[in-house]
Amino acid sequence: MSEFENLATTFQVTQDALLRHSARAVDSALVVRNWLFGWYLVEFENASASRADLYGKELINKLAKRLKEKGLQGISPTNLRKFREFFQAYPEIQRATSVTSLAGLGSPSFLQDSASTEKIQQTLSVESFQSMRQAAFTQIASSLPLGWSHYVELLTLDDPSERSFYEIEVASNQWSVRELQRQIASSLYHRLALSRDTNEIHRLAVEGQVVEKAADLIKNPIVLEFLGLQDRPHYSEDELESAIIDQLESFLLELGKGFLFEARQKRFTFDNDHFRVDLVFYNRLLRCYVLVDLKRDKLTHQDLGQMQMYVNYFDRHVKLSEELPTIGILLCHRKNDALVEPTLPPNANIFASKYQLYLPSKEELKAQLEIITTSLEEARHGL
Repeated sequence: MSEFENLATTFQVTQDALLRHSARAVDSALVVRNWLFGWYLVEFENASASRADLYGKELINKLAKRLKEKGLQGISPTNLRKFREFFQAYPEIQRATSVTSLAGLGSPSFLQDSASTEKIQQTLSVESFQSMRQAAFTQIASSLPLGWSHYVELLTLDDPSERSFYEIEVASNQWSVRELQRQIASSLYHRLALSRDTNEIHRLAVEGQVVEKAADLIKNPIVLEFLGLQDRPHYSEDELESAIIDQLESFLLELGKGFLFEARQKRFTFDNDHFRVDLVFYNRLLRCYVLVDLKRDKLTHQDLGQMQMYVNYFDRHVKLSEELPTIGILLCHRKNDALVEPTLPPNANIFASKYQLYLPSKEELKAQLEIITTSLEEARHGL
């Protein structure tokens, strides 16, 4: 590439980077604005009974009409209701932000007395007042780090713990809105919670999915709706494997954090017999191999024994001394927990998960989670 082309490319790369930065800045400002608008609405509605009597249920419609007259675009009654819902979902930001600083952004605390803001401006220098406004904006923006489209999706969740989990996961994994929609639709939070005890369920809401041990990787069920296969029982293991390879990026997202693909039909020889592991992954967070075997129907004790042999081989002949023990995951169409427990040795790094080719019912998963949570709580208190 010539020096001239290098110069042109530098211009292009710089512009693209700054445009992306500008877009993020605009979206951040939009999120702060919408939260503040929601706050103003709630404060105005709650300020006095006389206002409620005066405006009643028509406040939103009247306000939208008046704002349009003032030249504010895109603020429909539907959007105003969404802004109010947004503030009500994140009220703690108000308590964490200085009221004095928020005065610079038009704090509702001063809406009842417009002279108050003027007094503040008179007693502070212009530079100090602008600095105060910027500090308030930055403080709110840092508390609401996602894009507005992400928050619109999160507001569809009624459970604050579930919403908090997805918010953390979006930020840590840089999920697009489409990826967030898919994870919510597949009930990721509830599927992870089903394999955890009470403390770990609470931890999901506070820290998101933390991968510290093999069990942290397991979801039940694993949802493969992105393969585009109809839900029927007679797919061969080769068909499932080929469909997964064709949609490998989506499959890695479904598996969870830290997965890297290594091989398909990994061959090894043990006692002069040849074996093949369907899919071999490496998890960089746990620093271990993860073997996945596909079973098209019901899991058997022979399947568990075979996976134990695969795991033993990798531990003895493949993994490095500084790496953690190999994990085996059996994906099956039907799973019998009563079979798994007596077949595997204690603390085995082998897990069986159902796969399903359709999105699970959130209501069903919630009901299962409530039963498990209640049982764990009763066991803790000796009931």
